[in-house]
Amino acid sequence: MKCSIIRTEKICTGHRLHSPFLTDEENRKIYGKCNHSNGHGHNYTIQAVIEGEIIKDTGMVMNLVDLKRAMWKVLSQLDHKNVDKDVEYFKNFPSTAENIARWIFTELSQELPPGSYHLKKIILDETVKNRVEIYD
Repeated sequence: MKCSIIRTEKICTGHRLHSPFLTDEENRKIYGKCNHSNGHGHNYTIQAVIEGEIIKDTGMVMNLVDLKRAMWKVLSQLDHKNVDKDVEYFKNFPSTAENIARWIFTELSQELPPGSYHLKKIILDETVKNRVEIYD
């Protein structure tokens, strides 16, 4: 029987929606006010969904303390930062909610300690109205 555990964290991050694959005019047209040269910020809520079997000896899928540590190792690279300037990945890809969620998923997958579980999904709430879910 499978079980999912979910850890929620919050970060504050600044960015500018601007794609290096588009012209300045295309960027302005597609991203509108979110393409402003000074950028803008969000208070993101991130949920990591871990799936696995409940371990008989511990009664847990994984230790939530380990999940918290792994999440903050990743999220501290974004928290109170301008992701476009401070995270190498976003120098080459637009910092959309989709790409931020993808980056978190990839980084967190590498930070989780070994176990009989896996990262099933990252849920990123950019605003109360905008949510992205990314999964393998």
